[in-house]
Amino acid sequence: MTLTEPRVEDLQHNPADTRTAAADAVESRMKIELRDIGIPPRPAILVAIEKETARDDPDFIHLAKLLSQDVALSAGVIKIANSPFFSFGKKVPTVQEALLVLGLKQVLRTIAGLSLQQVFKHVPNMDRFWDASATTAEVSAMLVRQIGKGIGIRPEDAHTFALFRDCGIPMLMIPFPEYRDVLVQANREEALSFTAIEEQAIGLNHAVLGAQLAEDWLLPEETCQAIRHHHDRAALEGGAELTGRSRRLIAVAQLAEYLIQQKTAQSQTCEWQKLGDASLACLELTPEQLPELAQSCLPESTG
Repeated sequence: MTLTEPRVEDLQHNPADTRTAAADAVESRMKIELRDIGIPPRPAILVAIEKETARDDPDFIHLAKLLSQDVALSAGVIKIANSPFFSFGKKVPTVQEALLVLGLKQVLRTIAGLSLQQVFKHVPNMDRFWDASATTAEVSAMLVRQIGKGIGIRPEDAHTFALFRDCGIPMLMIPFPEYRDVLVQANREEALSFTAIEEQAIGLNHAVLGAQLAEDWLLPEETCQAIRHHHDRAALEGGAELTGRSRRLIAVAQLAEYLIQQKTAQSQTCEWQKLGDASLACLELTPEQLPELAQSCLPESTG
């Protein structure tokens, strides 16, 4: 695709317009390449469950039957309903009870998150990626519960965001065989943003892809925007048109990832070096508070 160059007089007299035109051109190019890659369609199970939940009097027995048709999804919903940030101290043994514990809106988001792994099952060697996403989601939810209601997001919102935050990564694995090497480079980069390294190498970044998938799967707008900007320090600091809730979703997941990396010494990145102080400021936390948060929020099995 050939982009039209701005005129010299425009550069001289309208620098703001020129920057906007350049940004629009990049966005247009990315949309074309996104179309070529293809966004996985919303799973049929989500469509069926949303149709039922939209009724004035949803039938929980029917919903449970729909979910029970997929053993993996059923098990996943029960597991999340029994997790520390949803559990009320009593184990939930059935899908129907799990639906009551989670609530209809959270059921949709939970199933969407669980469906990601199935949608990308054709992408090889991703077990560690999915395990890391699940752990980050769990710790994010625990952090929100520990920090308190003052940050304006719910544990389930943080959990959903963390599951979807990096969902653009598996989308880039198949069309770009070199992408695994790009990830290694981006994780080691100490100055440039993660997404800048991706764009230099392949002309796309996983944050834009992930946000598009989240939008297509009808996740909340604040979650979609947080996915789009989760490697953007300026956005985290309030420099983009993001709500405070979106910024705090980014900050909580970034903190969760950092605490996990500190405990396990695995999957090390430079993201905390670039985004850590902004994340703490966003959450009104200090470095001195992190050991206590790690003690309270990291599962015993982590490490």
